[in-house]
Amino acid sequence: MNPPGNGKTTVVDISQPIYGGMPVYPGHLGTVVFEHHSHADTLGKFESDLSYATKGIMLSDHGPTHVDSFSHFDPADDAAPIDEMSLDLFYGEGTCIDISSTAAQEYCSAEGMDAALEAAGSELNAGDVLLIHTGNFEKNGGTDDYLSQYPGLDESAGEWLVEKKVKVFGIDTPSPDNPISRTYPIHLMCRREHLTHYEHLANLKGLVGKRFMFVGMPLKVTGGHGSPVRAVAFLSE
Repeated sequence: MNPPGNGKTTVVDISQPIYGGMPVYPGHLGTVVFEHHSHADTLGKFESDLSYATKGIMLSDHGPTHVDSFSHFDPADDAAPIDEMSLDLFYGEGTCIDISSTAAQEYCSAEGMDAALEAAGSELNAGDVLLIHTGNFEKNGGTDDYLSQYPGLDESAGEWLVEKKVKVFGIDTPSPDNPISRTYPIHLMCRREHLTHYEHLANLKGLVGKRFMFVGMPLKVTGGHGSPVRAVAFLSE
């Protein structure tokens, strides 16, 4: 696979837009975006016609498209916050599978993951990034249903991820766990295996069955339990 910049590469934006009032996981800090300086405010501050505009942003470290830190789901004193995690975790070659046939608030099992991988017709190698398309963003993005009308992975699907030795995984829902779950087996698996994941991805349908280079670098938030990212996939031809 050609790295970005070598050969013909298509950059696919798989991040959700950030805007005031966007849907966030229930209980998380809401997203606020406001105008802080306008060009009208700042015109005349310089001995030229230069002016500038800025916005203020307040958001959760788990609000928009983001990646979890180990400290988010692990209370251990040595569980790393986002700024202490290796940057090697946040990029790599990978593929995408489609579990959109799993109904909202139903579970996708290991058998379902196997079927989705076979249907995708793509390789999944040890150390790969795996993205999981549920269709939730296309169907429900920007609505209240986005926060509850999506499927989740069950415990066997979590063990499937471990057996496949994925480096990191991501999904186009607020959580890889079912919204009706009271135990959150996927987050517990991530704690046990020191495996992190991305949530609130978007536009994954076009990546199903393809190989790509994924990049989703976190902000260097001191002690952060996660971080917003601009997640992208580089498709080489």
